[in-house]
Amino acid sequence: MLLRTARSLTADPGDAEDLLQTALAKTFVAWNRIEDHRALDGYVRRALLNTRTSQWRRRKVDEFACDELPEPLGPPAPDPAEQQALRDAMWHAVMRLPDRQRAMVVLRYYEDLSEARTAEVLGVSVGTVKSAVSRALAKLREDPELSTVR
Repeated sequence: MLLRTARSLTADPGDAEDLLQTALAKTFVAWNRIEDHRALDGYVRRALLNTRTSQWRRRKVDEFACDELPEPLGPPAPDPAEQQALRDAMWHAVMRLPDRQRAMVVLRYYEDLSEARTAEVLGVSVGTVKSAVSRALAKLREDPELSTVR
């Protein structure tokens, strides 16, 4: 419960653990001055709040104004609309596969079943699943409608 309180006072789980440890250390130091040990929960919570308030007051400013913006950390996030268009195009291409190949691709990649489990569900050998999925993926790679979305 105390760690949950510390987490609500900080944004980082590691900082919350440090805050709780500091508050418990302060409680230990003040142990002889605490009159009612049944109210320790409230005492530690107050120590958490006071410690966090002290941290806020003496925090250093880590941000500095500058003339140039820093470089972005990586490639920009993909556009959700483009991702959805790709998923839709892929699903339509999968739906154009022959029934048996479509079933194997759906079980393997959409339902995330293993090759052995897919073979068991469809009542075929693992080798059959491997070869059918390989042929289906080859067809999907050559699908002209998917080449425009890539």
